[in-house]
Amino acid sequence: MTIRNVIVTRYVTPLREGGSLPAIVEADDDGMYVLKFRGAGQGVKALIAELISGEIARALGLRVPEIVFAELDVLLSRSEPDPEIQELLAASAGQNLGLDYLPGSITFDPVVEAVDVELASRIVWFDAFVTNVDRTPRNTNMLVWHKQLWLIDHGASLFFQHAWQEPEKASQSRFAQIKDHVLLSAASELKRVDEEFRAVLTEALIDSVVSLIPDGWLASQPQHGTPDGQREVYARFLTGRAGASEIFVEEAENARKALV
Repeated sequence: MTIRNVIVTRYVTPLREGGSLPAIVEADDDGMYVLKFRGAGQGVKALIAELISGEIARALGLRVPEIVFAELDVLLSRSEPDPEIQELLAASAGQNLGLDYLPGSITFDPVVEAVDVELASRIVWFDAFVTNVDRTPRNTNMLVWHKQLWLIDHGASLFFQHAWQEPEKASQSRFAQIKDHVLLSAASELKRVDEEFRAVLTEALIDSVVSLIPDGWLASQPQHGTPDGQREVYARFLTGRAGASEIFVEEAENARKALV
């Protein structure tokens, strides 16, 4: 499991969504990416959540735009006329995270687009697993591209990392926020999906995903320990979460029964 590295060559336009101010950029491979900045909002924690959750989703067979490490030169900030964006670019010099830009994609609308129970159950299970609070009717964080559903914006997942205490205890969370999930009412196959996904999420796979976190991101938060020590905490949380899946599956099923 590897992540490609690209160099940002041009800042194209901001995506003024939420407080993180992501942007569309062009890179040295001639690709276009949605760039998430290390200098924004929750800093590297949001990038780590995006990386871990995105690659776990991919391992589970869900569609996520390709994730890349994107190197940003501080010199790009000097030609930016907007002071807010200039400050963000300067604060984000170094290694950031980009997602492949899906041109022509549209935001998923649950009123217009129907999602079958299989896919809905897979997405709900995944979001409960990574404790993603940000897939609600108000903000679905899904795109329709070439008639397929793509998952985006996982920076609000893995919220245990903001407290950084007792990862094993945090992994046992029932995740009551699943009641607000936009696809919950259609997720009628959670128990069957649970068996399938638990078999995929082995310790080896989790270790492989966690190993992708760059040393530089982890070294920027020394209060949490060494980079290897921090990776161990993420792995312990995710392994514990997989082992306790019946807890959050039961919570999701009870919440669904209250809806349908």
